[in-house]
Amino acid sequence: MSYTIIKTGGKQFAVESGQKVRVPSIEAEAGKKVDIDTVFAGGTAAVGSIKATVVGHGLGDKVIVFKKKRRKQYKRKQGHRQGFTEIQID
Repeated sequence: MSYTIIKTGGKQFAVESGQKVRVPSIEAEAGKKVDIDTVFAGGTAAVGSIKATVVGHGLGDKVIVFKKKRRKQYKRKQGHRQGFTEIQID
């Protein structure tokens, strides 16, 4: 099982060839090729680049943000859906 660790959107992902991964939003249209430059191998950064194809964009599950102060009649309820881009590693 050989995998490569890539970094995109401030997060790191362990990926293999042919795998589909949801990463933070990338400015590219569906079907376009993208290069991911930050690749880690054996603890060293910037070994090379990985080619990937953008499969599509979407929104993640809703997260509820609820704030309340007791005995003050203060409460706020808010929802948030984080955007993502699904890519396939070539």
